[in-house]
Amino acid sequence: MSELPADPDTAHRSAAEVPLTTGALARRLGVAPTTLRSWERRYGIGPAVRAEGRHRRWTAPDVALLEEMCRLTSAGVPPAEAAHAAREAAGARPEPPVRAPGRSRAAGTLPLGDVRQECRGLARAAVRLDSPAVERRLADAVDRYGVVVAWQEVMAPTLHAVGRKWASSGDRYVEVEHLLSWQVSTALRRHGGARARQPDAPPVVLACVPGEQHTLPIEALNAALGELALPTRMFGAAVPAEALTAAVRRLGPAAVVLWAQARSTASLPLARHVADLRWGVKGARRQPSVVLAGPGWSGTSARGAVRPTTLTDAVDLLSAAYRASVT
Repeated sequence: MSELPADPDTAHRSAAEVPLTTGALARRLGVAPTTLRSWERRYGIGPAVRAEGRHRRWTAPDVALLEEMCRLTSAGVPPAEAAHAAREAAGARPEPPVRAPGRSRAAGTLPLGDVRQECRGLARAAVRLDSPAVERRLADAVDRYGVVVAWQEVMAPTLHAVGRKWASSGDRYVEVEHLLSWQVSTALRRHGGARARQPDAPPVVLACVPGEQHTLPIEALNAALGELALPTRMFGAAVPAEALTAAVRRLGPAAVVLWAQARSTASLPLARHVADLRWGVKGARRQPSVVLAGPGWSGTSARGAVRPTTLTDAVDLLSAAYRASVT
């Protein structure tokens, strides 16, 4: 049996200070090796020394610098600014001149376009599969802007960018889309459970039409109504027509939202059927307002139903329907 070192802390520090290869450092930071090479080429964020054969070896100060760089970019700081700030925080060597600008080919770049800074931070965290960072970014966006703005200007643009990247990259980025979707759904549910002002008031029923599996937009609507303390009943994806009818008759809702992402799932006969449902005693029978939500309903109309074009419009319509039902 080998002898234990006299000072375990010294041994631990020595192991921690062993220079890392680019691949090992990339795994530790949760970024692609090409991202590290791009940062070195563009911003001078590279290893202080090289081993024989010009192989990169990253020392503890290099790692600390890059950890700060990752933290800042996850917060939405543009990479050039993040590199400058990380260098200043670490007291690093002066920056070399930045090379001629060009489109970054670093792995994980998403086609975001002109979006809020929070959107970029969220995208970078998602591409790194950094769930804690994604969760923080989403919570911060909702706390700062509210559900409607957070959905329309932070969550949805990032989800669309991931979807475009997935579509253009074969089977790549599927894991990024799944992780981001799950975290968005979790954030929305956390903000959609507010108590109604009047617990016994007729709720708003939200359901995807039969065959429709896309729920995130209707989850955003549910969360936005929760912010206003409106009572809701969320039934989620692909609700069978018979089950939806039974729920409407049992609940007597102020409004029913039917979500359809695709034209193939939007069913006008179902919308008309729900709009014609009535309940209550004879002489005082009631029926719900029907809201057709989602791009699947584009170009269609149904008697007794309205079709908002934005989340803000849907919230306004449903708030009015709820007020009318309790007065």
